[in-house]
Amino acid sequence: MSWSPTTSHWGAFRARTTETGELEVAPHPLDRRPSALLGNVADSVRHATRVRRPSIRRGWLEHGPGPTEHRGAEEFVEVSWDAAADLVAAELDRVRRAHGNEAIFGGSYGWGSAGRFHHTQSQLHRLLNVLGGYTASRNTYSHGTSAVLLPHLVGDAGTLLYRADTWGTIAAHTDLVVAFGGLPLKNVSVTPGGNTEHPTATALSTIGESGVELAVVSPLADDVPKTPRARWYPIAPASDVALMLGLAHTLLTENRHDTAFLDRYCTGFDTVADYLLGADGTVKDAEWAAARCGIASQDIRALARRMAESRTLVTVSWSLQRTRHGEQPVWAGLLLAAMLGQIGLPGGGFGHGYGSIGDIGDDGPLLPLPTLPQGHNPVRTFIPVARIADMLLRPGDGYDYNGGTYRYPDIRLVYWAGGNPFHHHQDLNRLRRAFARPDTIVVHEPHWTATARHADIVLPATTPLEREDLGSGRRDTHLIAMHRVLNPVGEARDDYTILAGIAERLGKGERFTEGRTAREWLVHLYDEWRGRLAERGHDAPPFDRFWAEGEWRLPSAGEQPTPFAAFRADPRRRPLHTPSGRIELFSSTVAAFGYADCPGHPVWLEPESDVEHPLWLIANQPSTRLHGQGDVGATSQAAKVRGREPIELHPDDAAERGIADGDVVRVFNGRGACLAGARLTGALRRGVAVLATGAWFDPFDDPAQPGGSLCVHGNPNVLTEDVPTSRLAQGCAGQHARVQVERYDGTPPPVRTLLPPPIAG
Repeated sequence: MSWSPTTSHWGAFRARTTETGELEVAPHPLDRRPSALLGNVADSVRHATRVRRPSIRRGWLEHGPGPTEHRGAEEFVEVSWDAAADLVAAELDRVRRAHGNEAIFGGSYGWGSAGRFHHTQSQLHRLLNVLGGYTASRNTYSHGTSAVLLPHLVGDAGTLLYRADTWGTIAAHTDLVVAFGGLPLKNVSVTPGGNTEHPTATALSTIGESGVELAVVSPLADDVPKTPRARWYPIAPASDVALMLGLAHTLLTENRHDTAFLDRYCTGFDTVADYLLGADGTVKDAEWAAARCGIASQDIRALARRMAESRTLVTVSWSLQRTRHGEQPVWAGLLLAAMLGQIGLPGGGFGHGYGSIGDIGDDGPLLPLPTLPQGHNPVRTFIPVARIADMLLRPGDGYDYNGGTYRYPDIRLVYWAGGNPFHHHQDLNRLRRAFARPDTIVVHEPHWTATARHADIVLPATTPLEREDLGSGRRDTHLIAMHRVLNPVGEARDDYTILAGIAERLGKGERFTEGRTAREWLVHLYDEWRGRLAERGHDAPPFDRFWAEGEWRLPSAGEQPTPFAAFRADPRRRPLHTPSGRIELFSSTVAAFGYADCPGHPVWLEPESDVEHPLWLIANQPSTRLHGQGDVGATSQAAKVRGREPIELHPDDAAERGIADGDVVRVFNGRGACLAGARLTGALRRGVAVLATGAWFDPFDDPAQPGGSLCVHGNPNVLTEDVPTSRLAQGCAGQHARVQVERYDGTPPPVRTLLPPPIAG
């Protein structure tokens, strides 16, 4: 069989079926650093956990809509597609008529597919908009805090999130990169929409050969690239701001800060300087910082001096703003860069997200891509994306967000397609209670994930290999023709077909489809996109030739300007979109909001102590899958310890608890508990444990456990706290948790995620 082209969030690849019907995958020929996540594809696509027919929770089928605590515990009944579509359409119509469109939550957080047309979130939002709208969510779990904060500081977030200096610029101009939160290689194989060539992995592995020094600040040695001239600063978790302020104090008191830059391009430095010098009664010097962050005061001063002597790029990972008070490390990192006076210079200044995802620092083209129009949502009600449980548990309550006061709607129907909140949300025991509140939960899923198991109506969706699409990522070098490789498993249908059937039943079929089949939509979107490129002087091939060839190399990006270079060149004619037109180190706007958890300038807010749970748990991104995608695949499964997610422990911490490598351990705090497999390593700071996100949530109900259940598979989000970063951004704070770990004696409950739930025909 011949190879067919396709792509994924972890990169472009080829796929084919053998004569015996087995699926084979191979990296794209141009990809010198293909992702290990390709190893999950072949085993996942026909796995036993595939949803094979439309399935209805028995209690909902027999008793109708309504709140219930039985979600996640009852068997499902398989029904025909006609019956399932009738039920979904009727329930949408009932909720709209009885409660209004605001009562429908269509947040449907994405990552379902790298395809541009079968982008599941867009498909669902298009249907709901045709039906009169829905309550939406804003921002992302990944960098939602920064998306709110940065416009107050530098006028917009996109400059730093999407137009950062390239690795080539850094190699040519930078002397020192100071990376708060690390530069983990495992993260850069992933980009929304994928990368064909994965250049960032190569850049991170070789940047030291260009003479660039790396000062990597992280509790984890694995966050340090294995490259010459890299030094690890093993900081205590949740203390990066203390280190940043100690560095800033050194620059200030040794007169190593750039006063001319601060005067011309910034506002509010005098207020911050007073704070550094102790206006609140505490001087933020290197000794003060050392006592909190665990980095010696002499090393803090030495690093500050090296930063002042060099072309320095200060970068803050997305992980640091995914913590309690996550606004502060971003703001304090910007303060450091401003004091060095190099913002707007090639290879200097401030970066945000290097090492967090594959396209930051990439030099690929930043072009508009084919996109399915979603239409207009007339419902203005929204929530910040990480406030799902609050919304479901507290209808009618008010909340603060970015200077405004809003209220949570009374949600009766949750429609989720293309995501898995039981992967990425915090305090999953609380989320289970929240999911008991709506009348109905509808889910599209290829697999029986925890979200599907906690739904009322589960509609089997195809995987990208079972349909056609157009694929490309931000800064990707190619547009990929995603050919269909496999027949759908069971009765799975693509989301477009599912939603078109529902729209037809509600009298909106023509408005949703515009009379086009899925293939006709691909041609239409491609031709529209081709026309837009022609206006820019680029000649893309006709659709038929593109489809036959399987890909088209996108036009070169050309020279990319350094962020804020135009502002630096002429701040009067090219001011920032801030109230002052300058970088706001003190924001009178934010200060006027009156948020104690996010004042008007970067500050140190002491993390809560927890003597009963002395270990800092870091719930970072896995190296073996994308979020929860592919957890049943070979690469992810090979990393398990006795069938459970591995937890990394320092050997000394393990010895204190009588834990040996390979033991099953119980990880717990006041919110929840899970089982994991111990893996001992010296590549982390003592007092730190690492349990990556994405193990499929597998709750074993036990009232003796905190939260009422034990996740037997090892999902860390039973342990993370469902609180916002602050009242300003209401961002996700799920990167850290305080925990205790003990050896699990006895026979642990079995892991059930590799099998479907009970299903009646």
